[in-house]
Amino acid sequence: MVAASVFALSSAKANDSALKTFAEEKLQAILSDSIVVDSIKAQNEAHSNLDQSQIDSLDLQWRAEVDGQSGDLIEKTLASPLSDYLLAALEEGEGLYTEIFVMDNRGLNVGQSGLTSDYWQGDESKWQETFLVGGNAIHTSDIEFDESSQTYQLQVSISVVDPDSNAVIGAATFGVNAEALQMISLDDLN
Repeated sequence: MVAASVFALSSAKANDSALKTFAEEKLQAILSDSIVVDSIKAQNEAHSNLDQSQIDSLDLQWRAEVDGQSGDLIEKTLASPLSDYLLAALEEGEGLYTEIFVMDNRGLNVGQSGLTSDYWQGDESKWQETFLVGGNAIHTSDIEFDESSQTYQLQVSISVVDPDSNAVIGAATFGVNAEALQMISLDDLN
């Protein structure tokens, strides 16, 4: 029964209008808090002079820290006010979200609801097909079964825009429980 529902959602994934409405209304509401924009802008400024080798070095540091389950970069990122805010949003989603993370204009994580496997997302479609595309960009992944959470999920990524300048300043990715998303009626999305 669950697989049939997820299959229906997978087939309906082509129904971009429902996912677009979900992203515009539900996800943008989470990203509209000033802590998101302010945190991205601060990190964009702090990282403005990083070259690719420095970005790669930060990503390698993150991955090594993930293997050890802790480290300065992980602790700094997870202890940020933005990460606290994203964790609260994930919890308020009551099972709808499996993860939330926000990226800067280089594709580096700014804040996140939990640990990600890497720090730099700039080489992945979740960042490339949102930040690089523009202000209304939405990218959705395929639905996959996640062993760790024992759920079918997809990632929905969207650009983050500075409301003062209308410039794209970053992107955000939401891991979405496909089964929970299936339960949201179209009336809730429209």
